[in-house]
Amino acid sequence: MRSTAAVRSGNDGRVTSLGVVFEPQNPPEQLREVVRVADSAGLEQLWLCEDCFAEGGIATAAAALAWSERVRIGVGVLPAPLRNVAVTAMEIATLERIFPGRTIWGVGHGNQQWMSQAGARVASPLTLLREYLDALRGLLAGERISVRGRYIRLDDVALDWPPAAAPTVIVGGFGPRTLRLAGAAADGVVTGTALAGMRQAIELTQEDRPHGGDFSFMVQLVAATGPGAAERAEAEVRKLGHTSEDGLCAVGDAQAIADTVAQWAQAGADTVILEPTPDEPDPVGFVRFIAEKVSPLIA
Repeated sequence: MRSTAAVRSGNDGRVTSLGVVFEPQNPPEQLREVVRVADSAGLEQLWLCEDCFAEGGIATAAAALAWSERVRIGVGVLPAPLRNVAVTAMEIATLERIFPGRTIWGVGHGNQQWMSQAGARVASPLTLLREYLDALRGLLAGERISVRGRYIRLDDVALDWPPAAAPTVIVGGFGPRTLRLAGAAADGVVTGTALAGMRQAIELTQEDRPHGGDFSFMVQLVAATGPGAAERAEAEVRKLGHTSEDGLCAVGDAQAIADTVAQWAQAGADTVILEPTPDEPDPVGFVRFIAEKVSPLIA
């Protein structure tokens, strides 16, 4: 999961990976060029979204894996209410068998308004996600599962073709209960907490963490470069209920963005994922800029 494109924290030797998001506002046919540039330019991780009602996370991941050789593909995140857990396990296992160890799989509650629109909203998203994670990770580990939970019900289900090695499964979310759940039942979390709240967020993931096993704390930042970068990024984080004072904007030239990544590494982030603003005029150029200009500054 690590490469030379990383920044080492002065506190504990932690290594921070660098990723870029392919925005779901971009047309799917643009993905191929973005993937090829990410792969050839040495980007460590390319992240795909499953936002309703844009692009499917499994379909885009399959295409991205087929079009590349080395870049790691992150899917953040598959909404648990929309996807039957057995089908999700089949899809993930198939891709892990064909492209072993190249994908990070994120699952989450899903946007509740979108879940309502799709007729998939549940009364207790946290209960569903816990049941979902337990079943999904069990199936991907080659177990035979029978469970009658509040939401997940499986009767003697096992995958014919489980992955050779259990893949990385993370949780996408923000609230304290979701952070605790991620620590207890997943391999990591991807979140958008404020920089000042990082210590508390990390502690929450460790409260119910079983002994042993790695856990990745991933943060997603809004990133922009060029004219009006600060204004574009500020407008985007405000939609998420934050301001630039929360540290969730990485803006400016390559050195400025690299410095922001270093701040988050010092705060404890294992991975920093840079998300361009939806109005980014050149998604391909943005990926190339991060891979070729920013990564060398933090290697």
